[in-house]
Amino acid sequence: MKIKNNYDAIIIGGGAAGLMCAATAGKRGRKVLVIEHNEKVGKKILISGGGRCNFTNLWVQPENFISQNEHFCKSALSRFNEQDFISLVEKYKIAYHEKTLGQLFCDGKSTEIVDLLLKECEDSGVEIKTNCKVEKLEKEELFTIKTNIGEFSCVSLIIATGGLSISKIGATDFGFRIAMQFGINIVECKPSLVPFTLNEKDLENYSGLAGVSVDSIVTCNGKTFRGNILFTHKGLSGPAILQISNYWNEGDEVKINMLPEYNLSDKIKEWKIEFPKALLMTPLSSILPKSVVNIFVHLIGFDKSLNQYNDNDIEKVCKIFQEWKIIPSGTEGFEKAEVTKGGVDTKELSSKTFESKKIKDLYFIGEIIDVTGWLGGYNFQWAWASGYCAGLYI
Repeated sequence: MKIKNNYDAIIIGGGAAGLMCAATAGKRGRKVLVIEHNEKVGKKILISGGGRCNFTNLWVQPENFISQNEHFCKSALSRFNEQDFISLVEKYKIAYHEKTLGQLFCDGKSTEIVDLLLKECEDSGVEIKTNCKVEKLEKEELFTIKTNIGEFSCVSLIIATGGLSISKIGATDFGFRIAMQFGINIVECKPSLVPFTLNEKDLENYSGLAGVSVDSIVTCNGKTFRGNILFTHKGLSGPAILQISNYWNEGDEVKINMLPEYNLSDKIKEWKIEFPKALLMTPLSSILPKSVVNIFVHLIGFDKSLNQYNDNDIEKVCKIFQEWKIIPSGTEGFEKAEVTKGGVDTKELSSKTFESKKIKDLYFIGEIIDVTGWLGGYNFQWAWASGYCAGLYI
């Protein structure tokens, strides 16, 4: 016989946002249930940051987020900021360090962050059911949720199911289907923080470079990021590429400066004086990986002794190394994307409570919303902030 349990709030999705929301509501004395369809909670937390979890960033600003409504994220980020989560990490004596650009990682493993959230939930009396798959969801006076392990009802329903990225850890379109069931608008979803693919000709040109990384400045649509680019068998990846992918649309050109520390024109003129008979590849290989130099110099079509380079030749060399222009053929899609761009339209939600404006007591938090952070801990901070703020009202 099916069971029917009534809760103040049921949260569908046991990820970063869902667990934070549950713990926050539980502390207010709410009877809370978290439903997770995977065999364990926090799978995305566990694989993040190479297993060390880049749990936030020291310099979180609204400008680090992309949304059709650039103001939507401001309220939550100000009410639960990076220092609030750092305080929680320190409460549990989790050792951490800053890597680069304010990115904070655990010294140990990502499991420490999951354990923190589970302990917060336990102390708040939150129930968690894993391997629990929703089969049907209805709303009359209460929400009724039919699952493979029984039937549950609640006053407040919170959708914290994440986006479409990384299906191998259980990502599905379930949350979006719930939104559509209730007539809630969805902003088109795209892979975000994702590697680029290149066409066959470009892949042929740059074959042999897979696994090579270069510190670069990458520009697209007026946005610029500095960091490593990584050549892959399919195209380009690395932090700077993932960042710029948020601003790239099909057919857009991406410009890459592989020597951001140098005025290459002046450098070549210096080399002409110092090493007049040397081939360009020789000194250039002292400031760039030799494999990159070999391929790009040959793409220019000439490599001669430095004393033979005229101003026009130098300009060609500078353009290919400091203004390399590439038009990606696409991206590696949701399978390789770190997060999902787009989602539940922010016009449909209260920025204070995250409650639907159309459906009373229905809430959406975390990655499922049309708020996408940069690489570097920003998306986790959005999960903590949105989960916390909704947890104050459910």
